Amino acid sequence: MTRISVTVDGTKYEDEVEPRLLLVHYLRDRLGLTGTPVGCDTSNCGACTVDLDGATAKSCSVLAVQADGSEVTTVQGLAVNGEWHPLQKAFHERHALQCGYCTPGMIMAARGLLRENPAPSADDVRHALEGNLCRCTGYQNIVRAVLDAAGATEPSAQEVAP
Repeated sequence: MTRISVTVDGTKYEDEVEPRLLLVHYLRDRLGLTGTPVGCDTSNCGACTVDLDGATAKSCSVLAVQADGSEVTTVQGLAVNGEWHPLQKAFHERHALQCGYCTPGMIMAARGLLRENPAPSADDVRHALEGNLCRCTGYQNIVRAVLDAAGATEPSAQEVAP
């Protein structure tokens, strides 16, 4: 067992963990933060994307011990005082989800994009979300939601079309 100290969604945790425990399993099984889903366990789908020290990371490809001393933000940590983050609102308003399984990872990846590029084009959004898969919605409403959250003007149908 290895002792770790990690801050998740603003709360500091100190735990003993198996060195092979993945961060996604630590978040879900130890901390009860089930908003970060386990998707493929191979870092292909992006459903488990979180912020790790200010950068997006697929938590199924990070060991919990690698997060020692780090700050992690999950989709559950985005809302402030019960008020949804602009990306959460935009995904809801734009119907950018169906089953919702990919949504946490999409939102976290989009948050990383907007941190680096607060005024992205539709192509920028598509490029930033390439590592996140959705099997339900197509991506048009997801792109629209990210652009809305960025404060972008309404994209033309041509801009958003695949």
